[in-house]
Amino acid sequence: MPNHGNEEDREREEPVSFQDKRRIDPMTGKVREPAGQSAGDAAEDPANTDNDAGPAAADADGDALSQAEQILNSVADASDEGVTGAQDPELASATAREEELRNDLLRVQAEFVNYKRRVDRDRDVSKDNAIQSVLTALLPVLDDLDAARAAGDLAEGPFASIATKFNSVLTGFGLERQDQDTLVGQPFDPARHEAMLRQPSQDIPEEHVVQVFRNGYLRGERVLRAAQVMVSAGEG
Repeated sequence: MPNHGNEEDREREEPVSFQDKRRIDPMTGKVREPAGQSAGDAAEDPANTDNDAGPAAADADGDALSQAEQILNSVADASDEGVTGAQDPELASATAREEELRNDLLRVQAEFVNYKRRVDRDRDVSKDNAIQSVLTALLPVLDDLDAARAAGDLAEGPFASIATKFNSVLTGFGLERQDQDTLVGQPFDPARHEAMLRQPSQDIPEEHVVQVFRNGYLRGERVLRAAQVMVSAGEG
């Protein structure tokens, strides 16, 4: 009589098995071969793959090296002899485009340099014009100070000190006075002097300043106000 209980116990004691169908081996990290492929085929495939890939990789490397060598030779030929459109249209077009961009860059750089110079020059001119306008507006004040000094009101005291400092400040801005002390005996210059009278003089040569009626002022080469003078006509 068969012992069914023992067979059932043996069936329950048989270990449970499962098939790992993962393509990547979790232990080695390598790609597993399909279950239907034999060990011999698996062993032959890498060699065949390597043998097939070897010539292809060599051909690819050879093509890449050949292309690089061709490009370098083309660039060298373009640099030494120049490449025409008939020889290499694409390279000739790229070279022409590069030359065009270079010329554009040089032109823009030259325009910027000229613009900067023009701005600096205009700024200096504006500064000079502003100073000239202020000095011209203060000339009547200087005339009043000269009249007060001639009357003896600025011989001493605080106002005399203020007038002296005022004149020093204006001199610092380039104001030059043309008065009796500086012009008498000097040649008459119609660009800087305004002739009010012309009289004979025994001491002053002809066409020289004899007397100054109103002071003139200069700033550099600019005449802010011409001096009003009397000109010598000679000994008569």
